[in-house]
Amino acid sequence: MKKMTSAYANKILKSLEEDKEFWVNKESTSITYVAALNEEPVIPEYDYAEVAATIEEIDKKIAVIKHALNLSNATARVQVGNEEMSVDTILIRMAQLNKRKLLLDHMRKQLPKVREALPAFGGKNAVPEYRYINYDLDLIKQEYERISVSIMEMQMALDIYNQTVQFEVDI
Repeated sequence: MKKMTSAYANKILKSLEEDKEFWVNKESTSITYVAALNEEPVIPEYDYAEVAATIEEIDKKIAVIKHALNLSNATARVQVGNEEMSVDTILIRMAQLNKRKLLLDHMRKQLPKVREALPAFGGKNAVPEYRYINYDLDLIKQEYERISVSIMEMQMALDIYNQTVQFEVDI
């Protein structure tokens, strides 16, 4: 058993993924070779059993660390403002709020009244049309700020959790 933080676990996972990528690339470039009929072939070093065993070992480590990380995310409780939430709930909620924030950002940038382009075939007697917002612009700006602060609070709580709280990994 080894104790680690989420931040450390993610760094190890990144390193393991890079190692796996190395072995997968090595395998893909070494499983065949090309040679002309009138020359001595240059056969790359390749041992299927070694490569397969190495990739399998890396995959096992990745699975164990991801499982421990997921288990920690599902069970650990983090204080966000005056509410206690699990890490996975915070991640889900942040994704939801970020999506809402994008819409509010678009809405807060709208002008209250915008003249629509006249149709090309409208001629001299075309009546201009205007597009109006159908909401309270100040309310949208306040809601955007409220959601931004909520996301920031969640992110800060996660950052502290990821850097300080340890969990056990069976590696």
